[in-house]
Amino acid sequence: MKRSALLVALFVLSVSNPVQSAVADAPKTPETRAEIQLSFAPVVKETSPSVVNIYASRVVQDRLSPFAGDPFFSQFFQNGPARQRVQRSLGSGVIVSKEGLVVSNYHVVGEASDIRVVLNDRREYEGTVVLADKDADIAVLRLNGAADLPALPLADSDALEVGDLVLAIGNPFGIGQTVSSGIVSGLARSGSAIPGGTGSYIQTDAAINPGNSGGALVDMAGRLVGINTSILSRSGGSNGIGFAIPVNLVREFTRQAKAGQTTFIHPWSGVTTQAVDEAVAEALGLPRPEGVVLSELHPQSPFAKAGLSAGDVVLTLDGLPVLSPSDLEYRLSISPIGQTVRLGAMRHEEAITLDLALIAAPGTGDTQDLTISSSGPLSGLVVANLTPALIDQYDLPLMSKGVILMSLTGPAARLGLLPGDVLLDVNGVTLNDVDALSAVANTRPEMWRVTFARAGQVLRMQIRG
Repeated sequence: MKRSALLVALFVLSVSNPVQSAVADAPKTPETRAEIQLSFAPVVKETSPSVVNIYASRVVQDRLSPFAGDPFFSQFFQNGPARQRVQRSLGSGVIVSKEGLVVSNYHVVGEASDIRVVLNDRREYEGTVVLADKDADIAVLRLNGAADLPALPLADSDALEVGDLVLAIGNPFGIGQTVSSGIVSGLARSGSAIPGGTGSYIQTDAAINPGNSGGALVDMAGRLVGINTSILSRSGGSNGIGFAIPVNLVREFTRQAKAGQTTFIHPWSGVTTQAVDEAVAEALGLPRPEGVVLSELHPQSPFAKAGLSAGDVVLTLDGLPVLSPSDLEYRLSISPIGQTVRLGAMRHEEAITLDLALIAAPGTGDTQDLTISSSGPLSGLVVANLTPALIDQYDLPLMSKGVILMSLTGPAARLGLLPGDVLLDVNGVTLNDVDALSAVANTRPEMWRVTFARAGQVLRMQIRG
């Protein structure tokens, strides 16, 4: 009998304890609307006043023939003056300073002659571009007469993770401010998947359409994490693949704009790099594909001065991974010139750590132009010695040498040369500097033979004296 009573008691305990546990762990009954219904409304209320609509216009020249404006063929195909028309664009922007600084995309306002900015509360301001960069697709505006505006706080975009919830706020198709939700679908996106993109982008599936450009991508804490810039679409509508410029780059643009800069100055790498794939990793003895391998280093490159050489693999900057050549440029661009960053690299299967001093490209703001004023056909060429700054500005091959053409006037304007062409040789004389060109321009040969580089190709022309 005692044994039977014990078994019954054990059975009762085994049944009753889970029930008591389930009651104790049961969720609390919702008592407020916020607990009953998941809503992004609090985040939207906090952030939407900082997102603005931008209406921009510019005067463009309509080409009347395929040869209009061509420096060579236009002299044979005269069609009268080009017609002017006003081109209008619609986009969005984000207030990042209560004093009236707004960040948008370059392709929205970068070349505009008239900019009107409308706030969420219907106030309107005239905007002026104070700092813009076409390659980064970022423009900073100042709203004339604005003060005490609702600025959006900036997050740390390097803290984002794939799967984080985000909201996209902008003015798609000009229908008015619109909010869409999604997640971070990818990080450090670059390359051919992004039309015209050269940076390191945040990918999101939040619906982004034409007109969203320059609008805000915000996190659940109501902070700016990116500036929406483009979509991947065959139809022109959102397919759930949108790209945003990371806010850490926006922060550096804003800092330079507040400091009075009118041109964005980014640290110069002075290197050419290649992404490390499986084949390259195997050739270099790396355990897995990671980082970027240095192919060329300019003698003045900070990477060369830090002790790196061709064949070394850059893995990290300040502890963050370098995923691609464009990611390396992005990592440099988010840090101010004059700082020193910690660089992690691999050389011959050995890990090394170095300090990298961030510098501007040598020659920045110090171009010495020379105008050729001889009596020959080269008269009117405005040239300069090729410096790292000019190599960077005109996107020339890293190790380019010669004399760069800045502009053309007089007889030289009829030669078919273009600004950015690099003059290499005239009549067998190698042009190492502008003095060499000036000397040969004062000779009087019957035939001029000019060798120059354009878009990576070496071209030659002959001109009668």
